[in-house]
Amino acid sequence: MNLILLGPPGAGKGTQAKMMIDRYRIPQISTGDILRASLKERTPLGLKAKEYMDKGLLVPDEVVIDIIKTRIKEDDCRNGYILDGFPRTVAQAQALDKVLAAMNSGIDHVISIEVDKGELIKRLTGRRTCRQCGRGYHVIFDPPVNKDLCDKCQGELYQRDDDNEDTVRNRLEVYDAQTFPLIQYYREKNLVRSIDGQGGIQQIFDRIIQVLS
Repeated sequence: MNLILLGPPGAGKGTQAKMMIDRYRIPQISTGDILRASLKERTPLGLKAKEYMDKGLLVPDEVVIDIIKTRIKEDDCRNGYILDGFPRTVAQAQALDKVLAAMNSGIDHVISIEVDKGELIKRLTGRRTCRQCGRGYHVIFDPPVNKDLCDKCQGELYQRDDDNEDTVRNRLEVYDAQTFPLIQYYREKNLVRSIDGQGGIQQIFDRIIQVLS
């Protein structure tokens, strides 16, 4: 089963991906992780990507596609995979389709976890991090015993710059602008499975299982 996982920041995509990996025994493929591994191992594709990154440029789609293509040919992807963070644009989706068609393969489902914007803002702006040990909290869903102190080490809790409301709203707008055409593209292929991302973690996972079975 070859899957693409979509969801805005704060939708709980990472948590659901981990549960899907455990249940379906297929790997999660994140372009960021692959790029970092390719750079570390100094693979030919990693070195090619590094040329662009060293110049402060985005790694071109064709290089990213080649990296994805190499990764999905590995043994652990024989029974499928979860693509996370790729494709991000319609052009990338079209390039991916060509690569998969050449491999006599394709995408089976595009899981789109959908959450109301107000709820996403509440989730993201409520996050707090300990300056000392890095442990994370949430003012609503996982609050510390003492409002501004870490339970573990008594370090000061702070809100990351990218979790303030203006930045969060901007991130969500960028996601919507990038992802809307992508969802339309896959919807025309009848591959999009919309999942209600509100409720408990297990509840959301049960909805995903129901759709995939």
